[in-house]
This record gives sequence, structure tokens and C-alpha cells, in this order.
Amino acid sequence: MSELNELGELYREVILDHTKHPRNKGVVPDADRKAEGYNPLCGDRVTLYVKLDGDRIKEIHFEGSGCAISTASVSILTEALKGKTKNEVNALFEKFHTLVTSDVGLKTDTSDLGKLAVFEGVREFPMRVKCATLSWHTLKAALENSPTAVTTEE
Repeated sequence: MSELNELGELYREVILDHTKHPRNKGVVPDADRKAEGYNPLCGDRVTLYVKLDGDRIKEIHFEGSGCAISTASVSILTEALKGKTKNEVNALFEKFHTLVTSDVGLKTDTSDLGKLAVFEGVREFPMRVKCATLSWHTLKAALENSPTAVTTEE
């Protein structure tokens, strides 16, 4: 099997696993921050609940529904960002955003993205980029304590 086929298979396996068995789904009762996001193109809806310890994410959970990409993205995001500082989150957001929006032929360094690297394939489907990034924009709003719901159409 070629490396490209192996990556495609890994992408499908991870996305399907997190879609069927999302991690950290539910409410954080004593959350410090909460934000809602909506993708009108796909119908994805997500609410993120964040409990901070200083500027570090102590707990992060979500509620919502959406397509496989959106659900897997928020599930993996909650796993990857627990314990990270706001600065670390911002740095990962930039790397993730570059990963899913850069030119298809461009090789990107995914070494420090962990499972988030499986979303590299999303850039081949521009309409799915908003599905993959909705939870990230919603998290930024939560960390900024923004009262405004996030939408992918702004």
C-alpha cells in the first residue's frame, strides 16, 4: 500500500472512530467559559464548555451535532487541548488552520499535531474546511469570553 493510501485509510479510520464514539461529549457543570458555534452550510452546531486553571485548559467538553468532519474535529480538539495553555492553543490553531487551508500539493509539518494531522485531507475538499474549523473558532470565542455565537459565514 502506498503512503498516500495509508494516510487516506488512517484519515477514514480516525474520523469514523471519533464520529461514532466522540470523546468528551457533555457539559462541564462548573465551566468558566462557554461558546456556541454554527455552520449554516452543513448544519453543524457545537457548544464548547471550558474550565480553566489560570490560563490552562483543565476541562473541555462539547455538545452538539454535525457532519462526520465536524464531530471528529471537536472530539479530537477536546482530547488534544486538555492541559494546554491559551498560548499553546493559539499556536496549535494556527498550525491546524494552515494544515487544512494550504495548497493541496504543499507538504506541511504535522509532527506536533498528533491526531489532528489526519485533517490534512480536508484541504482537498474546500467546502469541508469550515466543518473542520468550526470547533476551533468556537474555542477561540470561549477563551476570549465572547458573548457572540460563532458562525462560519461571517
